[in-house]
Amino acid sequence: MTDLDIDLVLVPVDGSEESHEAVDYAIALASEYGAGVHALYVLDEEVVRAIDHGVVDESEVAADSEAFTDSVARRAEAAEVPHSNSIAYGFSTSVKTVHPGSVVLDTAEELESDFIVVPREPVSGDPGEVLGKAAEYVLLYASQPVLSV
Repeated sequence: MTDLDIDLVLVPVDGSEESHEAVDYAIALASEYGAGVHALYVLDEEVVRAIDHGVVDESEVAADSEAFTDSVARRAEAAEVPHSNSIAYGFSTSVKTVHPGSVVLDTAEELESDFIVVPREPVSGDPGEVLGKAAEYVLLYASQPVLSV
């Protein structure tokens, strides 16, 4: 059995409780392997459509995602784990192939992530929780190891 060489752990988040748990796992994994953590805040279809139609101000969405990623930063710093974050639309009104799972995997490739920790949200959860929809896709198609929590 070979040891894993992990430099960056990607954790897609959406602000849910399951995302907080996934962040904790990602930080623990990164700490164990001397790696960094990147939190990717993925916006769901409802939010993207609301932004596109001017119903929701993009700066409000950015403030919400920033509050979540600030909590990631505090936890990563407490564990002495390097961290970064970004935000992505998990849905496109103009490109049919853009969905939460593809956004996670595209980001993993772009960042050259070595490991992905993805939250699995309960099927009976809030339909706005975008990552529950992405988890199965990521598990099926990721080229790097994936931990589903």
